[in-house]
Amino acid sequence: MDEQLCYAYAVLGSPSTALERTVLADVRGVAQAPVTLVRSGPVAAGVSAVPRDEFSEAALKANLEDLRWLEATARAHHLVIETLTEHTTVLPLRLATVYVDEHRVREMLREHESDFTALLDRLTDHVEWGVKVYAEAPPQPPSAPSAAGDPADDTNPGRAYLRSRRHQRQAREDVWRLAEEAVQRTEYQARGLAAQHTRHRPQQGGLTQVPGENVANDAYLVPRTLAEEFRSRMLHAADDLPGVRVEVTGPWAPYSFTDPLALDEHQEGAGRR
Repeated sequence: MDEQLCYAYAVLGSPSTALERTVLADVRGVAQAPVTLVRSGPVAAGVSAVPRDEFSEAALKANLEDLRWLEATARAHHLVIETLTEHTTVLPLRLATVYVDEHRVREMLREHESDFTALLDRLTDHVEWGVKVYAEAPPQPPSAPSAAGDPADDTNPGRAYLRSRRHQRQAREDVWRLAEEAVQRTEYQARGLAAQHTRHRPQQGGLTQVPGENVANDAYLVPRTLAEEFRSRMLHAADDLPGVRVEVTGPWAPYSFTDPLALDEHQEGAGRR
């Protein structure tokens, strides 16, 4: 049995051989493997050879539960995609998309050639920008003070605590209202610049890893020629809104804008390829 499988990163328009000789020459992908291209007519795929004992369907079920393995694999996966994105239009494939061999990759490219070429035409010279809006709510009030406070202070401790809670709740509502205004501003500012917009579920808890509560988590498809203007507009969308922050990331490969109908059916497990 062959000890290697073929890991696929992305589909792209069939490039010149110079891309392999220069851009990909020093790139190492998943499992530190060299990256090459498999071509079929007008399209190609970036691929690497990976060990079967680590990327077979059974092995992946275990490895995808290993956070260290998953992080290393994801970093290498996205590094290859972003490297290719700097030089051409790509259709990113899902993490851990594995085929039996390069022949099966070539068959996949041939089977979906019309879908891929249509998507590549639509996405040519466009990049993805992420826009997140955060609301930084005021701190929680301290716990209710004991009734046995300073005898000279005639303030009712319970009433003072409830009053503090009301102020805190009102302040939080005010910040959320301003955050919603910031979301509307980002959508308005994107008009005439973004070719497409999609909304993802806001990140919660430890996923954000930044201060504040994520109110909006959007992605925009923007022509490269308008990228800097788009970024500038987004960064200033909350300038006069206290407690609200807009975070802009990118430019990325168009992860959010590849048609799932064209891609998903051949990204479901190494054993079926």
